[in-house]
Amino acid sequence: MSEPLLFSIIESPLHPDFSALYQRLGICEVKLGSMRKAISALKSRKPDIVVAEFMYGYGNNYAGVNVSNLDVFLYSLQKYSRESAVVVMVDQCEVQYVDKLRALFPIHAVLQHPVGEQELAVCLGNWSTEN
Repeated sequence: MSEPLLFSIIESPLHPDFSALYQRLGICEVKLGSMRKAISALKSRKPDIVVAEFMYGYGNNYAGVNVSNLDVFLYSLQKYSRESAVVVMVDQCEVQYVDKLRALFPIHAVLQHPVGEQELAVCLGNWSTEN
């Protein structure tokens, strides 16, 4: 079995570094610093898992079309890698808005900050190559 591929989309300092966990679980991590880079990477690589932060679009410039920072990426994910599981990390003050995103896209798990290694490991259990 080949190593599962995980896109770690890191857009803020709140995103914990789980590289050691991914390595321990036998998951290949690709770190991406923006949604634009993540969308570009989708064209050549199909992730099994995506871990990203949810940031609600309070007053975005899209006339209310996009719920959050993740919308455009998740639309692209449906086109290029529909089977990918999405794990969303969210700040406590924005957790109430995640259901708006869930109404549009399948979300595997929602983890509230501060996210611990053990909590994320449970979400990644299906893809772990550990015995």
